[in-house]
Amino acid sequence: MNVNQNFFGGMGNANASFFSDYASIRNGSYRRLLKAYYGRNNSSSTTSGANSSTSNVLDRILEEKKHPKLSAKTSEANSKLESGIPKLTNAVKTLQNDSTYTASEDGKKSAQDNVVSALKNYVAEYNDVVNAAKQSTLSSKTSHVAGMMKSTAANADKLREIGIAVNANGTLQFVEGQAKRADISKVQDLFSKKDSMSYGSTVLSRLQFAGVTAGTAGSTTTEDKVSSVTSAASFKADSEKLASDALYAKIKDKNGKETYDIDKIFAAAESFVKNYNAMFDAAKSNKNSGVITNLAYIKEKTEKNKDALAQFGIKLDSNNKMSIDEDAFKKSDMSSVQKFFKGYGSSVATNASLVDHYLTSKSKSANGYTSAGAYNVQGVSQFSDFI
Repeated sequence: MNVNQNFFGGMGNANASFFSDYASIRNGSYRRLLKAYYGRNNSSSTTSGANSSTSNVLDRILEEKKHPKLSAKTSEANSKLESGIPKLTNAVKTLQNDSTYTASEDGKKSAQDNVVSALKNYVAEYNDVVNAAKQSTLSSKTSHVAGMMKSTAANADKLREIGIAVNANGTLQFVEGQAKRADISKVQDLFSKKDSMSYGSTVLSRLQFAGVTAGTAGSTTTEDKVSSVTSAASFKADSEKLASDALYAKIKDKNGKETYDIDKIFAAAESFVKNYNAMFDAAKSNKNSGVITNLAYIKEKTEKNKDALAQFGIKLDSNNKMSIDEDAFKKSDMSSVQKFFKGYGSSVATNASLVDHYLTSKSKSANGYTSAGAYNVQGVSQFSDFI
């Protein structure tokens, strides 16, 4: 089944076809049909009334074309998705809470009972979100749900060991017998909040990004917008600088030996870390889907390169905060630093550029409609992997 067709029917490519539809309505088959209809049903004495009615109908068709109405089913799905995301978020946090892995104080529930109950609830809330997303038009949320589903698919084998089977359509199936036999330490590791790359942390990250996209585009304050733009632009510049050949140009030391200007390179790395943190802090309340999506990409790329960064003294904690150890960085092989940032740095610079771009010129696109009134289906086609 084609997901775009399933989600949006004939709304795909609406922006491109809008003006051709307009011409057809005004001059072609629609107009002839309407004129014929009113010609049959109105006498010559009411011709002006028919022309007026024809114009009204044409205007209504154009208005509906420009602003498609959501069906009751789609509106319900949007509502369920908005309410389901915080519920699923709480289900993940329960599985990250240490108290879930200990017996109740009154002894009525063992740790295993608590874990089984938490897993069962997670599966139920997860399926509610996925099923709602498949019918939803909230593209700024569904794109992150699709990312969550891909992470789930990638961890299918580990999930199966703890009693969660991944269905072909992306939903989950709770296998209670397997969950009761599962090693709860494996469950805790899989959902670990201490490991930013764990399955649970990845899902939670996607849900948090999906959750903050609610509301009207452009509702951030001017201060938030300016600080986000400034830090995003600065982070982009730092990333490109760390990937450039110029930064690693060798100089002669006091003994005439050619060496790297380590202080200069460290200053760029320190600025990179500072602006990485500032960019995410400033964008916490931002609701522009383009901003949110590209920040998610930067975070994912950074987490994937967490170990490589650590070799240079740059660490990423569980809250996505960066820090840099000056001594460790300065002792690093600068040729390796350059090689790493030529790949990673150039990649995240592209996303930072898009963050800056969406904040400054694309805020209208975050509400799901283009300037011409056509629906923007950004990101939703990713569900095709699971339909």
